[in-house]
Amino acid sequence: MALVNPGDAVLVESPVYAGVIPMFTALHCELVEVETDSNGICSQSLRSVLENWPLIKPKPKVLYTVPYGCNPTGMTAALERRRKVLQLAHEYNFLILEDDPYYYLYYGDAPRVPSYFALELEQPEVGRVLRFDSLSKILSSGIRIGFLCGPDPLMQVIDMHTAVASLQTPSLTQTITFALLNSWGYDGFKTHTETVSQFYREKRDVFEEAMKCHLGGLAEWTTPEAGMFFWFKLLLDGEGSEEGDSAYIIQEKAVEKGVLALPGTVFLPNGRKTAYVRASFSLLTPEEVDLAVRRLRDVILEARA
Repeated sequence: MALVNPGDAVLVESPVYAGVIPMFTALHCELVEVETDSNGICSQSLRSVLENWPLIKPKPKVLYTVPYGCNPTGMTAALERRRKVLQLAHEYNFLILEDDPYYYLYYGDAPRVPSYFALELEQPEVGRVLRFDSLSKILSSGIRIGFLCGPDPLMQVIDMHTAVASLQTPSLTQTITFALLNSWGYDGFKTHTETVSQFYREKRDVFEEAMKCHLGGLAEWTTPEAGMFFWFKLLLDGEGSEEGDSAYIIQEKAVEKGVLALPGTVFLPNGRKTAYVRASFSLLTPEEVDLAVRRLRDVILEARA
């Protein structure tokens, strides 16, 4: 509410985190999708949207993105992609909303690339990145505490809005979090996040091994390097068509077999059909993973019969 007005156009990566769709919709914003792939936002798609923007219509003021271990796609934006998006933000004067709850859950082999917020500090002019971090993914999901970095004028407005909307984050969880972080210090916090990211890497490996074993030739995916999600395309016709529809299979047939996942359509602002599915690998044991993926295999084979 501090950034957009009713009717404003908002740029969102597509697929996009489903939680922001109703948020922007409630503000009567127009969601404009920008293509992504396994390397992040496609800068050429973003440029095309902006270059072809109607002259009589105000250009978007914000771009929403989850650049590490994206929910739902699991993608982590490559460094060059980030630089190009940041360049476009300066060129077209929009704000990047960098929602990064999975930043500390990076477990790729290459060094972690800098955030949009850090990269902008290399530029002669700053102020076009508003960065959101979270402790819920690395301390406890019940500790709904995050922190914000960005231009001071925006920080002040957001702080004022928060004070009116919710007063503050509960004092108890703030006190618990402060005591823990204060006792750890920076080195202890870094060690903890490395332990957590390794935990999720092992979870990812178990899930992918089951997918390779049971879904070979039935699904396609890119291995995530952060976060807790696999984004995979069901090969419903055996040829990898983009026209497939995973909704009925996942919401009806998979559920009947006790498998819970989300069809890709819920992550698309216009709700169009897609063959993609999002699965989380954060909670299941190796035995449960193998069982779930075997059941999903049966569902796909039945759909193809």
